[in-house]
Amino acid sequence: MSKNTGPDPHAVYPNPDLKQIRFIKNIVTNPLIVAGDYSYYDDSSGEAPFEQQVTHHYDFIGDKLIIGKFCAFASGIEFVMNGANHRMGSVTTYPFNIMGHGWEKATPRLEELPYKGDTVIGNDVWIGQKVTIMPGVHIGDGAIIAANSTVAKDVPPYHIAGGNPARILRKRFSDELIELLLELKWWDWSIEKVTANLEILCSSDPEQIRTLI
Repeated sequence: MSKNTGPDPHAVYPNPDLKQIRFIKNIVTNPLIVAGDYSYYDDSSGEAPFEQQVTHHYDFIGDKLIIGKFCAFASGIEFVMNGANHRMGSVTTYPFNIMGHGWEKATPRLEELPYKGDTVIGNDVWIGQKVTIMPGVHIGDGAIIAANSTVAKDVPPYHIAGGNPARILRKRFSDELIELLLELKWWDWSIEKVTANLEILCSSDPEQIRTLI
């Protein structure tokens, strides 16, 4: 990768002088976690596996965490997967079966457990510190999640959400500009084109993106 076209997308540390920032795609080992190029998370220790941020993630359930490109995840975030769910239609939600000693006779069938499907994070999503994402949530391209939020419902593209439980706070841009950005899909450009247009992508006037059409 040329020094003039950004960091190596195959590197663990995009900036060797800032080792708390790591590209997710290049460090995950769980095939049920899929991440796009340039998406990173902030780990102050510089050593914790990304999988530690993904809890209750069991192979026998098979749900996936799917992350797009160019996402920015702050420290302390947690993705809660479907394995956290307890049986809800019975008298008690207590998981007797995992205690053993004869209680495994109460092991629920998978179809008795709530299942919300895959958790999907779009492209260019910014998630603030200490955010919890609940099972099966879909967060759209360009969305922002405020720090310390718990997200239990889907967030549309280019919207800002926050709170516990998180709610939609506002749109980032006009409907027209959001539609344009979703058609443009700049994250799918070649990295050379991204680099050549950084000034527009990072401009305080997002309407400049129209000049690229």
